Amino acid sequence: MKTPPVGAVGWVDLTVEDAPALRDFYAKVVGWSASPHSMGDYSDYVMQAPGGEGVAGVCHTRGTNAQQPSGWVVYFVVADMAQSVAELRERGGEVVSERKEFTVARDPQGHLFALYQHQGEE
Repeated sequence: MKTPPVGAVGWVDLTVEDAPALRDFYAKVVGWSASPHSMGDYSDYVMQAPGGEGVAGVCHTRGTNAQQPSGWVVYFVVADMAQSVAELRERGGEVVSERKEFTVARDPQGHLFALYQHQGEE
């Protein structure tokens, strides 16, 4: 699978209290299937389009997502994580959490989003 280009929406996650219920809801409504993704003592879900490509996540509001409000989070692909995080802070954004793979942030008006660094072709 090729990584989306810089500036593209690369992924979306839905963080909720009852992940299995919404996993099943979106599976039926959208036509996705789900694969468990181990988070240690529980699983979140990778939602797959027909054909098996992962297109979204449905995650529990616990573990690494415990402080994240319920809702959809869009992940934007950036060329340089450090530069993008510096820009968001300079322009009034706030880092909510920094993880190895991505950074969750809020824009100056409070909207949650995430950044992850472009890695080229996979």
